[in-house]
Amino acid sequence: MAVFARVVDEGSFRRAAKTLDLAPSRTSQTVADLEQYLGVTLLYRTTRKLVLTNEGRKFYGHVVEVLRNAEAGLNELNALSQQHMGALRVSLPVFLTSSSISTAIAEFAKLYPKVSLSLTFSDHIVDILNEGIDISIRVGWLQDSTMMARKLFEGQRLLVASKTYLDTRDTPTHPNDLLSWDWIKFDIRSSSVEFESATGEKVSIAENTRFSVNSADALANFAKQGLGLAYVPEHIVADDIETGELVNVLPEWKLKSLGYYAVWPNKSRRENLTLLLVRYLAEHC
Repeated sequence: MAVFARVVDEGSFRRAAKTLDLAPSRTSQTVADLEQYLGVTLLYRTTRKLVLTNEGRKFYGHVVEVLRNAEAGLNELNALSQQHMGALRVSLPVFLTSSSISTAIAEFAKLYPKVSLSLTFSDHIVDILNEGIDISIRVGWLQDSTMMARKLFEGQRLLVASKTYLDTRDTPTHPNDLLSWDWIKFDIRSSSVEFESATGEKVSIAENTRFSVNSADALANFAKQGLGLAYVPEHIVADDIETGELVNVLPEWKLKSLGYYAVWPNKSRRENLTLLLVRYLAEHC
C-alpha cells in the first residue's frame, strides 16, 4: 500500500521507484500484485501518465490514512524509546557537500544507526512537500513561510579573485573601485553586492558580469581561472586563500553574512525524528 501511495503521489512508477530506492520493475510489480490481491484495477496505465480508477481513488484515501497512522505510531515510539528509528530525506545546497553541516549529519548517522538518511544535494530550492523532503537546509535569509524553521548559524562570505587577475588592476581601496571589474555571478542571486566598512559606512554596487554559473563551487573555480571577482561562502575558499590561489579582496570591508537554516513542514511526517536532527544540527554545527 505504501508503494501504491508513492506511485500516485509521484505520478510515475519510475519517480516513485527513485524515491523509494527500488527498481522500477519492482515498484510496478508490487502495485500489480496489490491489484491482483484486491481483484480490482487501481491505476490506468498509458504511455504518458497514470490515472486512478474510481476504485483506486477510493482506496488511495484509505491508504493515506493508514500511512498517516503508521507514521504517528513511529513518532510515538521514537518519543518513548532511546533507540530512534525511521527514515529522513534531507536536501542541502551542493556547496555544503564538505561542510560542518555534512560532518554533523554524518555524526548523527553514527549516533542513531536505526535512522536511515537520504541526502539530496541541489543548489536550487526544492519543493519540500511535493518532493517528500523532511528537512531542507537553506542558506540566505528566509522570507515569511508556512514552514517551520530554525536558524543554525551565520556564516561569512568573502570577495576573492586570483593573483593573476589582481595583477592586471590597480589595488582597490573602496568598493566603488570595483565597478568596472569583471564579476562571476551566481545566477540565482541578485546582482547587488552590499559592503560595510569598519566605521559603519554601507555601500551597495552592482556586479559587472558577462559570466554566470549556477554553482557556488564553480564560482571559486572560475575565480581561480582568472575570470574576475566572486563572492562566496568562506569555507569554500579558505584553503585556496591559504595556498595563495585566491586573494581576499578588500578584507577591511565586510560582505553581508549568510544565515543557515533548517526548514521543515509544519506537519512533519516524522516529527520526532525531524526535531531530533534539527536540534542536533543546531548544537553541533
